[in-house]
Amino acid sequence: MSEETQQVTKDDIWYIDNYIVLIDYYDRTISRIAARCVRHGNIALEEYPFYPYVIDVLEEICETGDFIVNNPALYPYVERKIAGGIEALKNNLAIYKDEFTKNQTLEMVKQESMEKQRQKLKDTLNEGVDKSVDPTVGAGMNIDELMDKLMHDNNIDPEAMDADRPVDNGQ
Repeated sequence: MSEETQQVTKDDIWYIDNYIVLIDYYDRTISRIAARCVRHGNIALEEYPFYPYVIDVLEEICETGDFIVNNPALYPYVERKIAGGIEALKNNLAIYKDEFTKNQTLEMVKQESMEKQRQKLKDTLNEGVDKSVDPTVGAGMNIDELMDKLMHDNNIDPEAMDADRPVDNGQ
């Protein structure tokens, strides 16, 4: 056995098995929902009331596939369990990711955007700060300076932000 193969645990291999099961489950679910859409007056799949669940399954497929692709120690196991091996997995994963991206709900996009903004804020606060010498270094930036820096870094016009902000009428 190679060194990489020896580091793989049962929990790691579970991701490959789960990926295979998720793909099969997704295909069956789409078929089932399509049949129900026909019986509901031939409505579009996206109009089916439980369609967001399909998007959730797609997201899990993408997350599981990413875990596998980002762990090369799993590749020998992928070769044994998936026809075409890791290249086939990567190609299929790209298709599922594209499908997921095209069908994300507005809430999912907002959540992803908020996570990216949080990370940018953390990066900005820690930018060029060496706390090993002085743990209070970097604490001098006030909120206005921070917001100006963030807006500048993200090419946001503060005046445009004020125009979009709702007015509080005290209700």
